[in-house]
Amino acid sequence: MHKKNINNNLNNCNKEDHSNWDRRSFLKSIGIVAGGTIAFGNSMLAASLPSPLSIALNDSETDRVLVLIRLKGGNDGLNTIIPLNQYDTYANARPSLKIEQNKLFKLSNEYGMPNYTNKLERLWGEGQMKVIHGVGYNNSSLSHFRGSDIWASADRTGNTNSGWMGRYFDNEYPDYLFSPPEKPAAMQIGSSGNLMFEGQDANFGFSVADPNKLYEITRSGSLHDLNKIPDCTHGDKVKFLKIIANATFNYAGVIKEAFDNSTDFNDYPNNKLAKQLSMVSRLIKGNLGTKVYLVTLDGFDTHGNQLSRHSNLMSQFSDTISHFYEDLEAADWSDKVLSMSISEFGRRVKENGSSGTDHGAAAPIMLFGSGLEGNGFIGKHPDLSNLDSNGNLINTTDYRQVYASVMKDWLCVDKNVVNEALLGEDYDLLDLGFSCNNLNSNNPPTVVDELAGFNHSIIYTNNQPYLHILNPNEGHINISLYNVAGQRLAILKNEMFIEGKHIIDIKQAANTNLAAGHYFYRIVRNGGNQNYSKLLIIT
Repeated sequence: MHKKNINNNLNNCNKEDHSNWDRRSFLKSIGIVAGGTIAFGNSMLAASLPSPLSIALNDSETDRVLVLIRLKGGNDGLNTIIPLNQYDTYANARPSLKIEQNKLFKLSNEYGMPNYTNKLERLWGEGQMKVIHGVGYNNSSLSHFRGSDIWASADRTGNTNSGWMGRYFDNEYPDYLFSPPEKPAAMQIGSSGNLMFEGQDANFGFSVADPNKLYEITRSGSLHDLNKIPDCTHGDKVKFLKIIANATFNYAGVIKEAFDNSTDFNDYPNNKLAKQLSMVSRLIKGNLGTKVYLVTLDGFDTHGNQLSRHSNLMSQFSDTISHFYEDLEAADWSDKVLSMSISEFGRRVKENGSSGTDHGAAAPIMLFGSGLEGNGFIGKHPDLSNLDSNGNLINTTDYRQVYASVMKDWLCVDKNVVNEALLGEDYDLLDLGFSCNNLNSNNPPTVVDELAGFNHSIIYTNNQPYLHILNPNEGHINISLYNVAGQRLAILKNEMFIEGKHIIDIKQAANTNLAAGHYFYRIVRNGGNQNYSKLLIIT
């Protein structure tokens, strides 16, 4: 009897149970605001939607790939790249943590690396590794969360809640809800949603917290049934969740196809980073076509017992990167894949009283791949005798210079598109040893030609949605309202719009009964040359 009552409540869609369903809680429940991923079993997945940046990436005249390797926790740069030209100062600050000179190998007469990273010596010797000195930003945050967000958002204030890629999804990109791409433009493996791919309303990186879960999902290949769902607010919620989950499954199918089109390369090391990069390698070799990958190696918050902990982590890093590029070399991909380490901050110069180091500031970034066309150092190493008030290194290279250089000169994204991603700033490029000039100068990267000045957004007044449009010039606009199943419910406007601001009362313009729930509007301008779509909630 109890089970029957529950089923009756579900079928009857008890209104009281769902009366507090507002647009914020709805977005949170499907993971669009909080993390951008969908909890499916024990896996965390998120479907990737297009943006001006993703279109520029996919249409650019290059098959190059960028792999971002996050050293989570704040990597100690001074024990990664040891400044031999300041060794006495370094050793005095770290009497128990210093890397002894007889326990390192030289990259040059001025810099070395610990012997436990010796697998990288081959890459350096073969011209497949570069080091960027002193990367950071002024007034560095010493918080893991804030520091990570600053690196992901390209906003050193840490007050921007979107990523340098993800914010493109909020720039009124045409029709992303109705025309998803065939493949994810970005993939995150080994962790859930990162702010880097976060927009105002969604996280747009395809995220796989546990690589093993992806195998399970792609093996089953099953999709959610959209039939027999109650016709009410609760049913709408369930249907929308299933639609988004189905989109994730569809991407999983594309990913599985690429995975099956390639094979494993020998035996990767047995560690978490290796599991992630081995999957990345198979997807690259299987011609998935995704241009940006993010993987994570956690554990770099070494306040105590640093020598043992850091050596273990960097040994994993060294072994895995070396094997990854052996794999790519064998498949003739090593010159097309650039890997780049990032971390939320470096560590303090002076060791603490727990045989570790505390949160610091600037640190080196390491680049890998034969596309670098030679080893070397970029920028100036910070002066260990000239520290900030917290005893931290002063950065000599702005991290956004690195972003701009890699995006423009490696992935061949148009300058204007990249500058928008970096909050409108035009940063000086670094000479990293590669450019786009030799790829196909007769076919420059595609730039999304979106009519300047056109804006649209939903503003809620007294919990009711109003569509605000800023139209830069006179033209014909058709605006339709859809439910989550993609059925058109009403034509809100179909007429000439004069230049200026327009406000449309969604419920009044629909002129039909709209139950509380979630909907989409779609704007078609100038005969279909510009299309836009976005989510709205009616309460």
